[in-house]
Amino acid sequence: MTVRRRSGRRPNRMSESLKRFLQRWLINTVAVMVAAKIVPGIECDSITTLFAASLLLGILNASLRPLLWLLSLPLVIITLGLFALVINALLLYFVGHLMKSFVVADFRAAFWGSLIISLVSLVLNSITGTGDSRIEFRRGKPRSGGGDGDGPVIDV
Repeated sequence: MTVRRRSGRRPNRMSESLKRFLQRWLINTVAVMVAAKIVPGIECDSITTLFAASLLLGILNASLRPLLWLLSLPLVIITLGLFALVINALLLYFVGHLMKSFVVADFRAAFWGSLIISLVSLVLNSITGTGDSRIEFRRGKPRSGGGDGDGPVIDV
């Protein structure tokens, strides 16, 4: 009896979406760990608690964050997007209330923790190429002072 494999596929290969999910979860966990180490008022008992807290934070970001954005859209517009930091802090504070072994002492700790989580996630996602975040540095050609019409273009 011969065993046939499907052509072109390896049986032990991880699917691409599962790989992306695990990469994002690991990056989020590292970001939460950095916030727990830096911010006074955020404490975590163990590494498993850290993984669980980052998973819960990711689930809340996927489910509640769009609703919170929609409800607070006027505030987000008036503050030029800075109210998004408050939304992130509220979600982190909520994770602290749902998990007893992950402590977020007050809103101030949640605010600074969410800011650090966002920055660390942005940097790690940019380095690894995971997610939609990109940090790019480009060199442009030097400007000529002759007024030759090569100025900035504004598309409306």
